[in-house]
Amino acid sequence: MADASQLKRSLYMLADFVGTQVPAILILNMMDVAKDQGISINTKLLSEKLGIPVVPMSAIQKKDYSLLYETIERSLVSPNIIKENALTSAEEKMNYIDLLLADVLTTSKTAQRAFTNFDKTALSPVKGKLMAFGIILGIFLLAMLFAGVISGAASAILTPASAGLRTLMEHIRVHPLFVSLICDVLVNVLYFALMMASFVLGITLGFNLMEETGYLARISFLFDHTMSKVGLQGKTIMPFFMGLGCTIAGTTGTRVVDNWGQRVLAIAMSWAVPCAATLSVVPTIAIALFGSNGGFFVILSIFLFMFLMMWAVYKIFGSSLSPKEDRVGLIMELPPYHKPNFGNIMFVTFHRTLDILFRALRVISLVSIVFFVLTYGFGGDPQSSILYRIGVFIEPATMFLGLKWQAFLAFCASAISKESLLGVLNTLYGAGGNLIHSTFGAKAAGSATDISQILSANFTKAEGLAFIFAISFNMPCVSALAATARETHSVKWTAKIGVFYTLSALLVSCIVYHVGLLFF
Repeated sequence: MADASQLKRSLYMLADFVGTQVPAILILNMMDVAKDQGISINTKLLSEKLGIPVVPMSAIQKKDYSLLYETIERSLVSPNIIKENALTSAEEKMNYIDLLLADVLTTSKTAQRAFTNFDKTALSPVKGKLMAFGIILGIFLLAMLFAGVISGAASAILTPASAGLRTLMEHIRVHPLFVSLICDVLVNVLYFALMMASFVLGITLGFNLMEETGYLARISFLFDHTMSKVGLQGKTIMPFFMGLGCTIAGTTGTRVVDNWGQRVLAIAMSWAVPCAATLSVVPTIAIALFGSNGGFFVILSIFLFMFLMMWAVYKIFGSSLSPKEDRVGLIMELPPYHKPNFGNIMFVTFHRTLDILFRALRVISLVSIVFFVLTYGFGGDPQSSILYRIGVFIEPATMFLGLKWQAFLAFCASAISKESLLGVLNTLYGAGGNLIHSTFGAKAAGSATDISQILSANFTKAEGLAFIFAISFNMPCVSALAATARETHSVKWTAKIGVFYTLSALLVSCIVYHVGLLFF
């Protein structure tokens, strides 16, 4: 099989078979790409020169396979061999290819020039990177928009369904524990999984389009030198930008990386990037405790510390996931630009999304049920929960970390969803509500109108700063955990990454708290 858009290079492998007396046919794939590039191939003349059948086709077009099957059937009955003596040197092979392609291959100079001019911008160290940033952010925004539509539709369906189911179960006197488990937890687990799948769908679609058009290879080339300093490929720059919107998107974005170890390392590093949910909660807390100006510097410090966390992840995990001896400089032939096949792209995208949805449901359900058991309080009282008792028991230790038991419970809840934080704090500090509902009902988590008063009344500045750093660098959310398990295909490494960020967040909280005591 040869690439019709890169025929001279592809035929070098064919030259190795010359003189072997082995029956053969030549398949010219990507004929559609060659046509788009202004390349014309006289397949009849090429077949005559070779002495074997030549089949032009595009592998993504089903209609082209009938000719291939017919040619194979004829060749089985009457095989053909390349009637030429064996070629021993590279020079002989190249000369042979040049003779073959004489009068066979014609190329439009206009098409070549158009691609060259575009790549002058696409591969420019400055303009090319700015273009890449714009395209990546554009894909992310479109994915966010799409996810918002899907999540909104899911919420519109699941919210009344959950309310109706709750009414029914209470009417037939089902135990409150099971009512809460189904209506507060499992319904929201489905919502989380659908939200995650909607992100995955948008991101996968965007990446598939970039790969199909040939632009993804340009991004890899542009950023390879920069990312190689931390043991990663150039295209891993994309997950980090995606992570600013959603860690799920950043995690899913690593699937463009073909090396498993580098993919896991990129996922681990992308967890350090504060997601949109974190950035929606942190400013509220920071401004409530430090004012507008102070809050700005707190947020800025979070972003600066992000790079330190990414460096720490590289130092701790880089040697095992991306050892130096396995790293090589990037040598690649940029593929030609071509029109994507939208039918195939959509098929692959939906297939992968459904697979991720069902896998995510298992992980999210397991973690959520465990958290439910720990936080369930009979009568809705958080103080009757197992996690409360654990929190009170270890509060002397958590206070050393800068976290009161309420802050510690909120820290634990942040691993379920960052959006729930304000609602959880509202509940724990006596403003009413149910801890389970506050944790899993993330859609209503931001409704606490008196959260500023609650924070200023119950947190010192040192405690508040420690809490902000703790939740910012804690495990992003249970959906991100599920996405990590799906992309790494490793329970061990998913657990390693989760434990690392949980313990690191507590350590950072401790350091920030004690440093803060010196200034506040």
